[in-house]
Amino acid sequence: MTDGHFHILAGKIASGKSTLASRLAADKATVLISEDEWLAALYGPEMASIKDYVRCSARLRTVMEAHLVALLGAGLSVVLDFPANTPETRRWMKRVIDESGCNHTLHYLNVPDDVCRTRLQERNAAGGHQFTVTDEQFEAISRHFMPPSADEGFEVREYGVEG
Repeated sequence: MTDGHFHILAGKIASGKSTLASRLAADKATVLISEDEWLAALYGPEMASIKDYVRCSARLRTVMEAHLVALLGAGLSVVLDFPANTPETRRWMKRVIDESGCNHTLHYLNVPDDVCRTRLQERNAAGGHQFTVTDEQFEAISRHFMPPSADEGFEVREYGVEG
């Protein structure tokens, strides 16, 4: 087991994942890796649809895997601000955990849709986020969300609206 700790986050859009990720990353010897930042920098103009997001995100995960294993194996902690929202993405994250031999926490933000939608509208209006998400995109993406289940083998910490 390495000294590094792998923090992963599950929750719908605007549930508070990035806010929590920033708080977790304040710990010493902890690196924050944000999917939105990387996707915007690498593929911004290519990101016009949900299909584009799925394609670009898969490419990014492929590149990131060995990097994450190396960081965690070196004893650093990593806060991975990538959505752990489907069994498929969580299997990828579990592989990183298994390959690096690190401890982990899956932070599950269990926030109602109406709260997420309100936060999303506020985020869109503020204009500070890399991507603007419409209500229709929120609905389409949320249909694929699956909360983590006990049989997936994660150490889960659940949060509500109050965080």
